[in-house]
Amino acid sequence: MPSDVSKPSEPKPEDAKPAEAAPVATTTETAPATAEATPAEATSVEATAVEATAVEATPAQPVAEAPAPVAAPVAAAVPEPEPAPIPPRQGSPLNDAALDQLFRSARTQYGWTGAAVSDDDLRSIFDLMKWGPTSANSSPARFLFIRTQSAKDRLRPALSSGNLQKTMLAPVTVIVAYDPKFYDYLPRLFPHTDAKPWFTSNPELAQETAFRNGTLQGAYFLMAARALGFGVGPMSGFDNAKVDAEFLSDRGWKSNFLVNIGHGDQNEEKPRGPRFWFDETCLIL
Repeated sequence: MPSDVSKPSEPKPEDAKPAEAAPVATTTETAPATAEATPAEATSVEATAVEATAVEATPAQPVAEAPAPVAAPVAAAVPEPEPAPIPPRQGSPLNDAALDQLFRSARTQYGWTGAAVSDDDLRSIFDLMKWGPTSANSSPARFLFIRTQSAKDRLRPALSSGNLQKTMLAPVTVIVAYDPKFYDYLPRLFPHTDAKPWFTSNPELAQETAFRNGTLQGAYFLMAARALGFGVGPMSGFDNAKVDAEFLSDRGWKSNFLVNIGHGDQNEEKPRGPRFWFDETCLIL
């Protein structure tokens, strides 16, 4: 032990007493840093030294980056109402060849090649035409196809001179008519509401609807025939009363206009007439 640690003085003989346990030192003096360590402390120090040696021997390792802190969940804001979606287009534009066949290159036919138009051809034209829209699905158009020579002879007296020859030579001539009592079929064609009284109670409305929508369907017929590769020649130069009396009176139908159908002879086509420009006949408000 170091010399600076004080020892208790030895007792005099007369003060001797029976041996007792040494008193517990009460001094508060701090032991110097060089004080001898206890066995347990020595073991701890040695272990620490070993750990330090191991740390020194271990090569430095890269320090891993701490993961980014996770943000606390935030209450979802009330979403704003989304704008109404734009409906997709129904179908794609026809190519130029189809548009030419239907409109740009199509011509009113005055002559014919002589190629036949079969009953199946006429059915195909009708089955395409019928999908065109009409008011309340009324479908008032009626079609009478004249093909035989005897039927053409019956039609001849009603034709104007300018329409006579081309009609007599056409494979088929169609009387595009309408049924003034189209409303009788509305329970079948327009079943979700009782539309028949709309017209039975208003004869003028019934007549306008029959004529207007029958004309629409006649135009659909022209385009359906062109779409299937046929040439057409619509005409209004005829006597409606004669046609009605000869062909339609027993059915109650009324004639609207005529259409010749066949395969057109391009050599008989007339020069194309001019057309209006958009700005001459159209307004956008």
